Amino acid sequence: MHIYCRQDLLLNSINTVLKACSTKTTMPILECILLQASNNKLTLVGNNLELGIESTIDAEVIIEGYIALEAKIFSEIIRKMPGEIVEISSDDHFMTSIVSEKSKFQIAGQSGKDFPGLPSVEKTNSCTVSQLVLKDMIRQTIFSVAQDETRPILTGEMLQIKDNSLNLVSVDGYRISYRKTTLSIENTDVEVVIPGKTLVEINKILSSEEEQVTIYFEDKHVLFDLGDSKVVSRLLEGEFLKYEQVFSSDYETQIVVDRKNLLMSIERAALISREGKKNPIKLEMDGDKVIITSNAELGTVREELDVELEGKEITIAFNPKYLIDSLKAIDDDKVCINFISALTPCIIKPEEGDHYKYLILPIRVNA
Repeated sequence: MHIYCRQDLLLNSINTVLKACSTKTTMPILECILLQASNNKLTLVGNNLELGIESTIDAEVIIEGYIALEAKIFSEIIRKMPGEIVEISSDDHFMTSIVSEKSKFQIAGQSGKDFPGLPSVEKTNSCTVSQLVLKDMIRQTIFSVAQDETRPILTGEMLQIKDNSLNLVSVDGYRISYRKTTLSIENTDVEVVIPGKTLVEINKILSSEEEQVTIYFEDKHVLFDLGDSKVVSRLLEGEFLKYEQVFSSDYETQIVVDRKNLLMSIERAALISREGKKNPIKLEMDGDKVIITSNAELGTVREELDVELEGKEITIAFNPKYLIDSLKAIDDDKVCINFISALTPCIIKPEEGDHYKYLILPIRVNA
């Protein structure tokens, strides 16, 4: 293999595929990046057998071929290269030369034949959505993916296509995060569970512009096609929570409140609460205001906020982190919060519409 390419484009591609390279594995080849050169294109591939990422850039290809290079050292070498153009060539013994201006490295590579290819995903069942929208949807739901491996299915998010909407849902046993967007064309119904780790990495690659990403679905894998980059991930197997049944539209108490002010009040109250890990914060709906309090060994705090209240007055307690995570994820100026009782979950939703919903379990406290 013998190629010339731009250093900045190569480094960007390396940073993309690095997210799928193993750091601890019994298969050393998985710690490598595969370089494939053909048709004046250089394609880089990282694959840890759970997640695979491919990124393609323009290159001047003198001799076509492929080589697997140890990801960490290759990344550092390219990052520190002095010139705009990098020359990469390898011989029959996989010894690889990397040259830029007066800097030259020679490192040992491995045969590209030994590198596991990305799973093939049939491009039949798919949907297309804005990268910016998908990036926001992941950001607004990923925080409530379960970290506990006792229920592996909950370590992922359910991606669902239903009634011409794309829905993302995450559950960790204490809360549910739901976000949806309307699709521009009708699609086949889909229900898959994507590992949370995959979505974290995809979110780093997705553009903040209005470019499109096409998602292809199979029984065991999902493919995200971003044009110059492709991400393939295995899917989680098992039964996900039937979340639709949990989001009740009933309420005994409803408040409409300024999101930012509520968030800041809860964050201040959590300063006291955090000192004692089991100390919740209390929300007391009292007429046209909500009183937020926390009592811990360190001291006490009291916050008061104006709200629009409909229904009964109520006092309810929560782990402040769960409220903070949800309120930070929302972009609206005001939010609507529904309560049924002090022992049933609250639901945070928009004043109008249903493009997001957050359900949070309360904490039982002594009166």
